[in-house]
Amino acid sequence: MNAALEVQALNKGFTLHLQGGIGFQVLRGEALTVMPGECVALTGPSGAGKSTLMRCLQGNYGADAGRIMVAHRGGLADLAAADARLVREIRRETLGYVSQFLRVIPRVSARDVVAEPLIDRGMDPEAAREHATTLLTRLNLPPRLHGLPPATFSGGEQQRVNLARGFAPDYPILLLDEPTASLDAGNREVVIGLIHEAKARGAALVGIFHDIEVRDRVADRLHEILPVEDAA
Repeated sequence: MNAALEVQALNKGFTLHLQGGIGFQVLRGEALTVMPGECVALTGPSGAGKSTLMRCLQGNYGADAGRIMVAHRGGLADLAAADARLVREIRRETLGYVSQFLRVIPRVSARDVVAEPLIDRGMDPEAAREHATTLLTRLNLPPRLHGLPPATFSGGEQQRVNLARGFAPDYPILLLDEPTASLDAGNREVVIGLIHEAKARGAALVGIFHDIEVRDRVADRLHEILPVEDAA
């Protein structure tokens, strides 16, 4: 079986232009392999680079060196070297992301926020909205909220919309950044179920989980990221 996601010798640093051009390295020689049907949890001390790695995996941060190989359209694509068009294509078809924060266009309903990535992939709009309704209901978002813009929702309600949007398209690769943040115990159980179902269909997942109980129940293994000075 081939890897769904492979990080090879990844370097990422930043330059503080407002601080006299001071530079600092966050990731150096980072390597990670994730197989289909596997959930890997990123661990390490605060500031070690977990979030930086996640943003590199999504294509939000460009890599200084190294490769991020993604199984895409029957072949391999290097996300670290991809142009904007290919990054958009990979995000649409292959790589999903659930962040801690919901960023949406004002006045768009929660149902349409969840349905949008399905429609972008070619699903019939009505079927997409029905699937969105099913997921929002499973995540215990009251039906009266489905047709309302989520910008006015509570943090926990917004996170449930975020989760529904991320899990709806059945992405082959899914990045999870604190997926159970702001959720009560009942909805944490729903998310754990969604993760197990994604693994069962062969999705490869990478996550940051500060909820240790959730992490231990969904992760197949841990990948520790150490601060550069400790890893050297």
